[in-house]
Amino acid sequence: MDRKVMDREALLASVREQMPERRWVHTQGVMETAVILAKRYGADPVKAELAAILHDVAKFWKVDKMEAAIREEGEFVDVLNYDKELWHAHAGAYVSRRDYGIEDEEVLGAIRYHTSGREGMALLERIVWLADLIEPGRDFPGVDAIRGLAEQDLNGALVAGFDTTLGFLVEKKKRIYPLTVLARNDLLAEIENTN
Repeated sequence: MDRKVMDREALLASVREQMPERRWVHTQGVMETAVILAKRYGADPVKAELAAILHDVAKFWKVDKMEAAIREEGEFVDVLNYDKELWHAHAGAYVSRRDYGIEDEEVLGAIRYHTSGREGMALLERIVWLADLIEPGRDFPGVDAIRGLAEQDLNGALVAGFDTTLGFLVEKKKRIYPLTVLARNDLLAEIENTN
């Protein structure tokens, strides 16, 4: 495949083939929510939709295929020491560049960090992370409160989302990827500095 980015319809078809129907419905919800949040908070809605389309492209790959993509890229192999639920984001960013011709670092970052977050999250990364958490199909305790916050306070909604995520991981006795803790702490510092 050449380095030219696929047209939108071909991209949608290719991504849809790689996941079960329920995940495709989720992806559509993330697309819709990311565009709404991008318009609300001043990000590029086209980039937000593109990152949302691709955010779970590798979610249903076999673990060894995800691992191979992460090792092939070589920059984020530390994620292999943590929960496999994180791997698809890094593998997805890599194949978005390799297989779909995505070169935009904002879009790639939003795909790469949509599960973990990171310190110094860019606006598009924040939007896709939050869209993934609060899309209309999500149903977990506190999601409606986070959706309400997202209507007026992006960083507040992100902190509430990270709190929920971290609480879930602690409850399940899962190891926590350090970037997730750094992301939450960085957002709190940013909020404190603006008040």
